Amino acid sequence: MPKTASLRPDLPRLAEPMESLGGLLRDWLPRQRWFAGKDRPVTELGLLSMTELFPGCLHLVVHAGHAGHTGVPSPGGAPPAGDCYQLLLGVREHPAPRLGRALIGRVQDGPLAGLTVYDALHDPRSAQLLLDRLRHPGSAGPLRFDCDPDHQVPAGLVPRLLDAEQSNSSLVYGDEYILKVFRRIQPGVNPDLEVPGALARQGCHRVPAPVAWFQTDHPFKATLGVLQPYLRDASDGWTLGLNALAAGDDFTVQARALGAATAEVHLALASAFPVGGPGENGQTAAAMTERLDAAAHCVPALQPFVPGLRTAFAALTGCDPGPPAQRIHGDLHLGQVLRAGREWFVIDFEGEPSRPLSERRSAHSPVRDIAGMLRSFDYAARQRRPWRPEWARRCREAYCAGYTARAGWDPRKKHGLLRAYETDRAVYEVLYEARHRPDWLPVPMAAIERLAVRGD
Repeated sequence: MPKTASLRPDLPRLAEPMESLGGLLRDWLPRQRWFAGKDRPVTELGLLSMTELFPGCLHLVVHAGHAGHTGVPSPGGAPPAGDCYQLLLGVREHPAPRLGRALIGRVQDGPLAGLTVYDALHDPRSAQLLLDRLRHPGSAGPLRFDCDPDHQVPAGLVPRLLDAEQSNSSLVYGDEYILKVFRRIQPGVNPDLEVPGALARQGCHRVPAPVAWFQTDHPFKATLGVLQPYLRDASDGWTLGLNALAAGDDFTVQARALGAATAEVHLALASAFPVGGPGENGQTAAAMTERLDAAAHCVPALQPFVPGLRTAFAALTGCDPGPPAQRIHGDLHLGQVLRAGREWFVIDFEGEPSRPLSERRSAHSPVRDIAGMLRSFDYAARQRRPWRPEWARRCREAYCAGYTARAGWDPRKKHGLLRAYETDRAVYEVLYEARHRPDWLPVPMAAIERLAVRGD
């Protein structure tokens, strides 16, 4: 049998404790941008599921255990503690030279001995075959491929892998469609499949609707990837904002239109996912305070500001409860919006991947999204010296004005809510920058000082 033929006869042997791939993956995984446990050594790597997707390509769900966690599922069938990842591995005797950057390594023993393993998403052949599976609904082991029967995806679209993403991987096909492949997976329906589909049924054109997707039933039910139309001529809000800053241009017209688009999406979300009832500010304040204390333990620079920041959260219990809790975006910033022509579109409804899926699918105050976008204007204004706080202030005002005109209520008049959610976002940013981009830490720390001292 040639080395690139079907590997199915060997699959049962691979269910043993990663004897063939464990060493290679332990070294490779922590170096990937989408791996969430970079600051925690991988103490265990377990194989939870494996399927031959097509000849020469294996689909794996693996568990990366860290200190204090094991990869053994609970008796009730729940996933193991730690992090679970989706891998698509190409297996060849002699991979093409163009796959050099995707190489994981050469297997020394076990059923794959002598073969080279690589990240199959970098392989145009594998990417084409993956699109073909999405075009034709069906199953492969525990994997299920589905599509919108009213939307025909053409064959033969040339794939290219985007380099910019960090928490997931995306393939663009012929500049017509984009496939997001979720790397870190959790049980349940991913909001990036659930929300755009629901908004499309509401007639909301601000969010590209899913046209195909794939999921798994083992070791737990989870969304693995979503195919959507690709806005080929669009630019993301972060790039547009930075370009405006570099040129000395005003951005308030765009910011106001973005505020109105955000409100439109929030209104559609409230209709698509009726919740009812006000948010619980007391529980929200407790959760924010807990996150603050945990972040201050990890980032000493935050500790002097903790007393002042706690006042922002304590004030929640007595302030106006604001608009009802509802489904929201969950991680809204300038990088999550696209402008095509004169229209704004909202993408990436996955939420913050580091947070539990149940939390990302639950109801929250829409002020949380607004605070995320306001923080993003501040980030843009501080990308180069001299910092441009006045540019950020004008954008923030224009964004809120646009939101008010469409939503019918003014987030600026919910001062206690807005301050608390901005503070919570800034605390998250401090922790992220300290772990991943220490040079950027002064950006959120400037907001921390402002919010702790003046509260505005």
